[in-house]
Amino acid sequence: MALTLRSSTSFINQKETKVLKTSDNAPAIVSFSKFKPSSSLFRLRAKNSMQEAHHTREKWEKVLAPSVAHSHNDSKRVPVYVMLPLDTVTMGGSLNKPRAMNASLMALKSAGVEGVMVDAWWGLVEKEGPLKYNWEPYAELVQMLQMHGLKLQVVMSFHQCGGNVGDNCSIPLPPWVLEEISKNPELVYTDRSGRRNPEYISLGCDSVPVLNGRTPLQVYSDYMRSFRDKFRDYLGSVIVEIQLGMGPCGELRYPSYPETNGTWRFPGIGEFQCYDKYMKASLAAAAEDIGKKEWGGGGPHDSGQYNQFPEDTGFFKREGTWNTEYGQFFLEWYSGKLLEHGERILVSAKGIFETTGVKLSGKVAGIHWHYRARSHAAELTAGYYNTRNNDGYLPIARMLAKHGVVFNFTCMEMKDREQPDFANCSPEGLVHQVKMATTTARAELAGENALERYDADAYAQVLSTSKSESGSGLAAFTYLRMNKRLFEADNWRHLVDFVRSMSEGGRRERLPAADSHGSDLYVGHIKATQEKHTQEAALV
Repeated sequence: MALTLRSSTSFINQKETKVLKTSDNAPAIVSFSKFKPSSSLFRLRAKNSMQEAHHTREKWEKVLAPSVAHSHNDSKRVPVYVMLPLDTVTMGGSLNKPRAMNASLMALKSAGVEGVMVDAWWGLVEKEGPLKYNWEPYAELVQMLQMHGLKLQVVMSFHQCGGNVGDNCSIPLPPWVLEEISKNPELVYTDRSGRRNPEYISLGCDSVPVLNGRTPLQVYSDYMRSFRDKFRDYLGSVIVEIQLGMGPCGELRYPSYPETNGTWRFPGIGEFQCYDKYMKASLAAAAEDIGKKEWGGGGPHDSGQYNQFPEDTGFFKREGTWNTEYGQFFLEWYSGKLLEHGERILVSAKGIFETTGVKLSGKVAGIHWHYRARSHAAELTAGYYNTRNNDGYLPIARMLAKHGVVFNFTCMEMKDREQPDFANCSPEGLVHQVKMATTTARAELAGENALERYDADAYAQVLSTSKSESGSGLAAFTYLRMNKRLFEADNWRHLVDFVRSMSEGGRRERLPAADSHGSDLYVGHIKATQEKHTQEAALV
């Protein structure tokens, strides 16, 4: 009997053929191509994506059954999630390519993935006007995930998409917010030269009613409350985690290294973002409080420009201004404002979601360049007061732990030896420091990869990080990102291998070439599939 699956998709390589091994050892070939009428014995026809999921799930269950048998030792198991594409919801407010999404979710379920992560973009949901929310495409996705038995992590994305590493589409802030910014440009972060950054509303005006009579914090709270009310029946069951957007890229940081228009290039030190009128007023008040009014006129004058190196500046050089009484004052104020911003959002979110059964998480950026320098310049401009003399991550970990919020950290896949010597990087040292901070603060730690990686070495590095006999490993890992490359033969094999290893606490060294004991996936098929260039998919 031949089962044909066709799907129009930007996520899945339309020419790639997959060979799976079914429970009766009969080979099964899976390929994805454009959806069009067929004379095959079995057609997947659905009026919409939810009907498709409902009608196909039972028929596909034996073939695409979960292939990774989870470890019975749940304390060691690390669940794996996969980030969905940034454009999962279109600018028009609909679910993007639902048939392709349905097919992709079936494949992820077959690999034993726990669930997926999606951005709930402020610029899409509240696009039509203040307090006018459109959650419908997300509701369609939630129901689809429930049908497949997958979990969902949702990011409250109060930032714009576009202008950062990995951004492949543009989703600005809501039009009515941009209108307010056009009337008052001081609402967004500003650098020393006056360059405005519209990625995220400046934390300096958190409590000022600058958005149509509401404060930014009120707007964020109303948004989260609307989400809770819309998805109340799925919280704690299908929707298991809410990641709280607290800055650009959803991370608790300042937009100190923007790539837009070539402003910043790796491994530049970045620039302080404290020159809008609200931040300047706060700095002036802090300086006056300690009797140093002259320190409140603005940020450091000798901190250089975006693409300089620490030793090129008076502030960040080995024995620079960062290590003086003034430097300590400024860095404590700058990082302290970021912590206060995070605290306010956490308190609000905790009050909204505390009885729903979902976990809350907050994301911190993995800024690993110039980590070996004494000043840790790139971390300082981003708001992390982390130097040779000061631990910048312990206060963040303690803040998150106080509210029971998971510390989500990036660059888990990176190795020191992969980085260029001139950049003074140490992602491994940085990850180790964060692990120590979360252990000390008794905060849960979860991880992500910072860049798209499909190779075994990157997965092995994550596995190494996730291992812990002392309980300081990862609570979960979210893989970046689902796209057509992920479904290519070698890449898919590596993902399956990785999910299996994480389900066993990182203790499984390698998935066999053909594993029929606990897996329905046949991964020793690479050469055979490369020889076949079929555009039709058949399950035999």
